[in-house]
Amino acid sequence: MMEIKPGELLSPIHYPADLRKVKEEDLVKVCAELRQYIIDMVSVYGGHFGASLGVVELTVALHYAFNTPYDQLVWDVGHQAYGHKILTGRRDVFHTNRVYKGISGFPKRSESEYDTFGVGHSSTSISAALGMAVASRLKGETDRQHIAVIGDGAMTAGLAFEGLNHAGVEDSNLIVVLNDNCMSIDPNVGALKEYLTDITTSPTYNKFKDDVWKALDRLNKIGHISQDILSKVHDTIKSGVLKHSNMFESLRFRYFGPIDGHDVNHMVKVLNDLKKIPGPKLLHCVTVKGKGYALAEKDQTKWHAPGLFDKVTGEIYKSVSDKPQPPKYQDVFGHTLVELAEKNEKIVGITPAMPSGSSMNIMMKAMPKRAFDVGIAEQHAVTFSAGLATQGLIPFCNIYSSFMQRAYDQVVHDVALQKLHVIFCMDRAGLAGADGPTHHGMIDIPYMRCVPNMVVSAPMNEEELRNLMYTATLEKNAGPFSIRYPRGNGVIPEWKTPFKELEIGKGRKLRDGDELALLTIGHIGNIAAQAANQLSEEGISVGHYDLRFVKPLDEEMLHEVFTNYKKIVTVEDGTVVGGTGSAVLEFMAKYGYHTQVKMLGMPDAVIEHGEQKELYAECGFDATAIMQTVKQLIVERVSA
Repeated sequence: MMEIKPGELLSPIHYPADLRKVKEEDLVKVCAELRQYIIDMVSVYGGHFGASLGVVELTVALHYAFNTPYDQLVWDVGHQAYGHKILTGRRDVFHTNRVYKGISGFPKRSESEYDTFGVGHSSTSISAALGMAVASRLKGETDRQHIAVIGDGAMTAGLAFEGLNHAGVEDSNLIVVLNDNCMSIDPNVGALKEYLTDITTSPTYNKFKDDVWKALDRLNKIGHISQDILSKVHDTIKSGVLKHSNMFESLRFRYFGPIDGHDVNHMVKVLNDLKKIPGPKLLHCVTVKGKGYALAEKDQTKWHAPGLFDKVTGEIYKSVSDKPQPPKYQDVFGHTLVELAEKNEKIVGITPAMPSGSSMNIMMKAMPKRAFDVGIAEQHAVTFSAGLATQGLIPFCNIYSSFMQRAYDQVVHDVALQKLHVIFCMDRAGLAGADGPTHHGMIDIPYMRCVPNMVVSAPMNEEELRNLMYTATLEKNAGPFSIRYPRGNGVIPEWKTPFKELEIGKGRKLRDGDELALLTIGHIGNIAAQAANQLSEEGISVGHYDLRFVKPLDEEMLHEVFTNYKKIVTVEDGTVVGGTGSAVLEFMAKYGYHTQVKMLGMPDAVIEHGEQKELYAECGFDATAIMQTVKQLIVERVSA
């Protein structure tokens, strides 16, 4: 492990109590040292980068002004919180960030009392902090502060507005800090972004507000108006001109800002003032994502999570291989979507704030009028897609598997019940790696296969992904269609083959065997194939079948499997609770087979973060585990 030492002022700061011992005039230097420490650590060990650099001053100011953890701080989105973790007792283990068995890349309640709420998705902070504030009020803790830091595009989601709407009528100690950097992973989109830009860049509203308050303050000091008149004038202006000039004031929030989110001393002063003001308040801070590292400021999307890099030259290290590398599934999706859209003018693309992550940006560049980034708004993305489908278009709605959970009602109510032709492409299905349990796509098979009218499929490789996408567009297959695929590379370097229509609900036999068969779905089938090959070299012959579809199941193929094999092992990179194995067992019960079935997949438990191969081994469905399972079942047969 490379030793990275903190700066002189940062070195003795292990907890916020230590930070609060620092002289206020030294906070600028503390921020500089904290920013450099984040750069040093992430360049060597990897992780999210730009978002945490942008909130260094805000992080220091919050922990300096508030009595954390008694005062409760909620981060949103969670990858802004590296500085927070370093200042709250985790600096010495920060090198394990996002590493197997190490600390999480996001705030996590079980990890620290300073992490008041688990945040891996987005836009939850206002609702959560409001719940905390109301609870404190009910418990009589009137001196306790509750701060929601919402940024990196999180304000674009509906849940944030729901929280604002409720908070405006609750008399609670809630402060919403809006970290306005005009970015999520990609640039922010939508009317809210334009509105924030207007009040940030146009002096009209803020100059009027400041002039009014200054004038009233001067009049009050020289005694020209009574306190009663001052109060009435204040209320009239607030409920009149200002209320109609500011969205947040209209929601009964006291609005402050915009202020420079990189002026730590000014922020400390403002935050200390806000503590004295009752009721809901919103502080608008303008920041720069990637602040302090020139390359990250210039290309904020690229430096959101760049991997390992040379902090001096900015060179991002890439793995070197003599062999041609298969493409990422997401890139195959992006290029294939453009191919299909060139052939079919009805095809459109939708993503909720993940154009780069999902590779929808390929279509957005090639066909900007037919691809839509709707902001961090999964629910809207699905129902927007449904609306497009009612008019005869064919929407490809691309959402990460774990993020699709946020739009489940819309999937059921707005798409499936109306049998609309919406194609859901779920990236990051299975084990998402270092992002951990908030990002693992482990339950999409159960929640999709129980939805009426839904087709549920998964490709074993890139060619299969292309063919599934093509098949889903065909008019005879019109209706809800879901395709899941994992994060990372596929297995076929030369993947760009002519499209082939697949029969809905038909799998394929990959190899014959003796008395044991492997049934797989999706990319994990490649690992099962590797295990089958190694078993064959050891003289153990197993059959292997790729289901392709979990719904509808290929019953003809399953009858063949259950007739010819005495033992079956199902393998899936999703939960075994209600997943593919469960579907196979339901088939077995339906037709009265008495075959021994062993299910491999994710257990009914929270799977933490780590490299995919480490998590495959932990969950018991890597190639070694598959081989051991097969051998154990064969030994049981021999013993019997």
